[in-house]
Amino acid sequence: MKKRQSAFTLLEIMLVISIIVILLGVAVSKLGNTTGVAKGVAVRADVQSIGTQLKLYESMNGFLPTTEQGLGALVTQPSSEPRPTHWYQLFKEMPKDPWGSNYIYLCPGRKNPTGYDLYSAGPDRKADTADDDWGQ
Repeated sequence: MKKRQSAFTLLEIMLVISIIVILLGVAVSKLGNTTGVAKGVAVRADVQSIGTQLKLYESMNGFLPTTEQGLGALVTQPSSEPRPTHWYQLFKEMPKDPWGSNYIYLCPGRKNPTGYDLYSAGPDRKADTADDDWGQ
């Protein structure tokens, strides 16, 4: 009596490995750019945090920092006009966007002429381009 061994052939093993690789490729492509999503969330959080401190600055002084004073007015007391009468350090240092650049602050804003504009220049680090992130 002859024993019959059951085993997979090389062709069967290669076919299974190919299917697994294809499935992994599809799964990875479906995940997308997760670091881009994380950076977008970080910008949203920073814009919200800075916006909260700007509202506090305005409530204490009656006005927002000018474009020239910038967000630095939340870190160090401005020496240019209009000078805040009730200044308080609201940040130890200004947060940088996820690409290492400063957030862009304009007051009055171009997009919000009765308030301010606050946004990140995005991955290209150039303001007023298509990849600007307004944290919305």
